[in-house]
Amino acid sequence: MSRIGRAPIAIPAGVTVTVGSGNEIHVKGPKGELTQTVSPMMEVKVDGGVVTVSRPNDEALNRSLHGLTRSLIHNMVVGVTEGFSKTLEINGVGYRAAKEGKNLVMNLGYSHQVTVPDTDDITTEVPNPNQVIVKGIDKQKVGQFAAEVRAKRPPEPYKGKGIKYADEVLIHKEGKTGAK
Repeated sequence: MSRIGRAPIAIPAGVTVTVGSGNEIHVKGPKGELTQTVSPMMEVKVDGGVVTVSRPNDEALNRSLHGLTRSLIHNMVVGVTEGFSKTLEINGVGYRAAKEGKNLVMNLGYSHQVTVPDTDDITTEVPNPNQVIVKGIDKQKVGQFAAEVRAKRPPEPYKGKGIKYADEVLIHKEGKTGAK
């Protein structure tokens, strides 16, 4: 049986989890509310302060959906209590970011400034000009928004100029002089 799938999810104080028709999971907490529809084959039960996920049989599809369903629900509970964040670093001479109202404005070596507006559920912070923090309650949306910001100027392999994740490790290539 799936080690991840069979682990129960503890519901913290101030969070409510309800299972609607068609396996629609509603999680409400101090930071907001999330809704996710999971596979109808999975059986989701809320007993007191614990959510458990079980599968009907050991078919390959059900085994794969078991851990996925449990992870999705767990991420929703963590999102409405703590939230998720991704940190991006900007490297390069003259490359910097600033916050103007609800817009993230970046100078990335182009002839123009790159502007990315915050969405309703995603916010950005700029603690210093070379760092951007993307925050939100939905893990998937935070990761997608951070990837879109990074795609404005991905790091190049020779000097590492561009936008990279804070925990990303870049492998630098050797320049022309290293070929001799």
